[in-house]
Amino acid sequence: MNQQTRRRFLRNSALNAAGAALAWETRSVLAQNLGERPPSSQDIVVLNPQNRVPVSLIIDDSTCLVNLAHFGIPQFNEVFPDRYRQPWRELPREIPDSFVRKFGEWCAEHGVKGKYSQVPCPACVGWLDRDLPGWSKRELEESLNLVRTLMAPNWDIHPEMITHTWVIDVKTGRPFPERSENYMENWGWSVGKSADELTEYLSYALRILKNAGFSCEGITTPGGFGSRSRPALAQATLQSCRDVFNAEIPHYFRDLFTDEQSVAPLVQYAAGIDGPHPECVVSIIGCTGDWFGGWDGLVPGSADLLITEDGQGGRLPQVIARGEPAIMVCHWPGIYFNGDEIGFRILQKAVLRLHSAHDNIIWMKLSEIARYWAAKELTRIQKTNGRIDFLAPFACPHYTIRIPGILTAPPRMEQEANPLKEIQRPLQLDSGRWMVDGNNTILCFDLPKGKSSLII
Repeated sequence: MNQQTRRRFLRNSALNAAGAALAWETRSVLAQNLGERPPSSQDIVVLNPQNRVPVSLIIDDSTCLVNLAHFGIPQFNEVFPDRYRQPWRELPREIPDSFVRKFGEWCAEHGVKGKYSQVPCPACVGWLDRDLPGWSKRELEESLNLVRTLMAPNWDIHPEMITHTWVIDVKTGRPFPERSENYMENWGWSVGKSADELTEYLSYALRILKNAGFSCEGITTPGGFGSRSRPALAQATLQSCRDVFNAEIPHYFRDLFTDEQSVAPLVQYAAGIDGPHPECVVSIIGCTGDWFGGWDGLVPGSADLLITEDGQGGRLPQVIARGEPAIMVCHWPGIYFNGDEIGFRILQKAVLRLHSAHDNIIWMKLSEIARYWAAKELTRIQKTNGRIDFLAPFACPHYTIRIPGILTAPPRMEQEANPLKEIQRPLQLDSGRWMVDGNNTILCFDLPKGKSSLII
């Protein structure tokens, strides 16, 4: 799609260049207003959860039943007739629930977690909380229930704006009549919009998913949406997710990098971190292009770009070695690949290689990654005589720290009667456990919101 967004994927040439840079913005542009930060915690280092590297999978362009590529391509072609010439009539109109079940059950069996979009009004076909013309009300409800029960436990559900194609007039519920890139969500409409204007639009999308029985803590941008209105997008995500779902730590997916830039999440607009009403928004950053099946399900990818057979080459080992979240990015039509399931087989191969070569990873949803990074960056930590005091704006499971020195007695959380259990092997590290690591000590525990203390 738009050359200035992550939707532009190099075709066959990309498959020959695992390190090809797909980053269209520098990280400095993404930083924006980080907001408040606590003072440095001296010699205490907050590690990754359980001292492992988070991995995740972002699935874009997914929704109930509708194959967004089939319905979206002719709408893109209306604005860009020389760029979108795919044979869309030959693509299936539906990605069936039988495939959703097959995919979701395999991922659950192998521990795969991530984000799964639900486009509220996919390509203007219909509304997830009302009707999808071409499918019965019963078929829509069965599809929604499948996502609620099978996918939602392990996947964050995001709106990907309202239609992923034409902009909706939220006052009428109908697309604007203009047919130009400035009235397409993927391209120019968001440029110059205020945070309030974007909040209204995002909230409209979120309310549709709420009506459809979903709970959302974040949003995904379609194409170039928000790429030239980043501060407004971040603030709108924060406001809309809190307004509609009372989300404690809203997050959003807008960018990916495949070069050497950091892909660590960005905790932005932090405020009130020492008080009763803290807030922030987290930008989640992908680390791969769509090397599965493309956004239209027409260009096969390659598992080798993600991770080679020996587990050493490819993009994922590079990011894992840096200790940053290795978050893959794909598109639902490419995973289904018009019934051939080529993208799904590439994912399966990559996951099995990943599990075989790396035992220091932990699958997490985007909301779980966002929560951990918010707690990691915003918790006030102070070491005093025989104790470590925490002032945490947000609770966080598996909070893991490293302190200098070797403890002579088992540590314990002040509010807990039982001490943490000492372990000998790193892979045993979990909440309520600690271990000696050279001349340091690593401790893992569930960090409560507010004040708490670790007695050492």
